[in-house]
Amino acid sequence: MIFQFLLHIFGSVLSDLQGGVTMKIESKKSKSWPKLAVKNWLSTKNSSEKFNSEYSVKGTSTETRKSCSDQDSYILVPDNFSEGWLKHSTNGMKRSVLGEKKPPSIITNTLNLRMFVGTWNVGGKSPNKGLDLRNWLTSTSPADIYVIGFQEIVPLNAGNVLGSENSGPATKWLAFIHQALNTTNNESPNQNQRFSLVASKQMVGIFLCVWVRADFRNHVSQLKVSRVGTGIMGYLGNKGSISISMRLFQTTFCFVCTHLASGEKCGDELRRNLDISEILKRTKFCHSYKSIGHSVPPESILEHDNIIWLGDLNYRLAAGYDDIHELLKENNLKALLEKDQLRMEQKAGRIFDGWNEGSICFAPTYKYLTNSDQYVAQTCKSKEKRRTPAWCDRILWKGEGLNQKMYVRGESKFSDHRPVYSLFTAQVEMTNKNLTRSVSTTNVSRSPCPLKPFTNSSSLSSTCCAAAKVQAEEQLMLLATRTQSCIDSVSRFL
Repeated sequence: MIFQFLLHIFGSVLSDLQGGVTMKIESKKSKSWPKLAVKNWLSTKNSSEKFNSEYSVKGTSTETRKSCSDQDSYILVPDNFSEGWLKHSTNGMKRSVLGEKKPPSIITNTLNLRMFVGTWNVGGKSPNKGLDLRNWLTSTSPADIYVIGFQEIVPLNAGNVLGSENSGPATKWLAFIHQALNTTNNESPNQNQRFSLVASKQMVGIFLCVWVRADFRNHVSQLKVSRVGTGIMGYLGNKGSISISMRLFQTTFCFVCTHLASGEKCGDELRRNLDISEILKRTKFCHSYKSIGHSVPPESILEHDNIIWLGDLNYRLAAGYDDIHELLKENNLKALLEKDQLRMEQKAGRIFDGWNEGSICFAPTYKYLTNSDQYVAQTCKSKEKRRTPAWCDRILWKGEGLNQKMYVRGESKFSDHRPVYSLFTAQVEMTNKNLTRSVSTTNVSRSPCPLKPFTNSSSLSSTCCAAAKVQAEEQLMLLATRTQSCIDSVSRFL
């Protein structure tokens, strides 16, 4: 009975799929769709925190790993349980360091790195043998970090949205990127500077991967991923975000790749605003432990030192087609940008308050005829399909350590979108300026069986984590009996 009900629900919402998606299912197979969809939903939580990472720079092999922090090798609950464990950050403030009262001031060493960020909606097409990404990825001077996000790596049809995830195209894109980054122009391997895959993650058509220079790989830690679906019924993955959180040396980064609600009707921009709000609210990076002497890892997007937001944001131009067409013929980008919904919404304070975007000195990136330099609007006579040109593909950032050097678009005719990329310099702290030399000694009764630090991350088990949580909760209850103020702290912690 429940499957018949779900079938009815799916039939009513499939029309919301963008791009004219239609459901083509034979009647003899239709009964399997609700079961497949429910199975897919139930498995989402188990797979959402897993990602691919390249351990070895030899070859292109990757392996799936759990999203425990990369280099963290122990778990420790202090005998003297201080209320530093209870401190929370608000309004994007940096989180406290565990077990300290006042961090000592020490001199920090900084490193300036170059970071390439690219986004591309590939229109549901897999890369072919003739596609060369080197013109895109190596068009700037060499970078130390590459952040590359795609949208629609698979067609957004019912099978891909409701069925099992098709990882074939993602594997192909990783192979093409690996080849582009690790070979020189003469097709020979680049021995001087190789790049290693830090993490990659897919959700339906959204795909995000992060690469770093191989000699920096051991300085990447606290890797986490988070997926948020905002598509059909507000939760399916035809629209939404993939976020990758990581620490490089002592600086935290968050990369958010998004595909927001489409449409150019009046009011569709409000749906995109809501998607952004949901992504900021629902993106969480859950860490299984907290280590002494280190800053608490960020648990939300805004808690990171540096944030990059990239993707097909789908904001359009708030003007009639005829006006836009005339401005395009005159190449009047300044007048067109005054009609850009993203900038209008940001200026009104409804989204991306305090975020930055570089000057746009390139033509709208959407919508082109495939293998053509012509916009669909220039050739299509149907008002329903001509798609007004717009800057759908964007890169925004937030963080004092970032400095944008370039913001341009590529000219590949592979899809109906043009790729967009940016070059940043990122200031990275090599020394933890909040590193503590001792743990505070608040008088709390010791547990009869204090936990010992583990020296191998592989030895961590659910039993150990459970024991740590039990001990922490017992000590919190002891604090609660001494002062009334601790009662509120216990409720926040639990």
